[in-house]
Amino acid sequence: MYKIAVLPGDGTGPEVVAEGLKVLSAAAKKFNFTYETANFDFGGERYKRTGETLPDGAADDLRKFNAIYLGAIGHPDVKPGILEQGILLRLRFELDQYINLRPVKLYPGVETPLKDKGP
Repeated sequence: MYKIAVLPGDGTGPEVVAEGLKVLSAAAKKFNFTYETANFDFGGERYKRTGETLPDGAADDLRKFNAIYLGAIGHPDVKPGILEQGILLRLRFELDQYINLRPVKLYPGVETPLKDKGP
């Protein structure tokens, strides 16, 4: 059983995460694995309500999971830098997560900023 922390984030983050969870459900059925998720309300709306980016112990709570599924973080009503430093960078440093990997597949004939890059 995999334990996955879900941080939907802000803006389109919750929508994208919801669709990703549908894909995860389909993959679990196809490849016969089980998982459970726990949602965490870390993002701009929470910050606006509480004035706090992350509660004390947030990183310790997240360490209990096999993976963290993180949606987009950022809110138009929150000054730039607050959420990025208080959530993203703080979690990256405290959890020793140095990379935000976004897999990319390049297709022949499709224009992309990565078109001249290799694997």
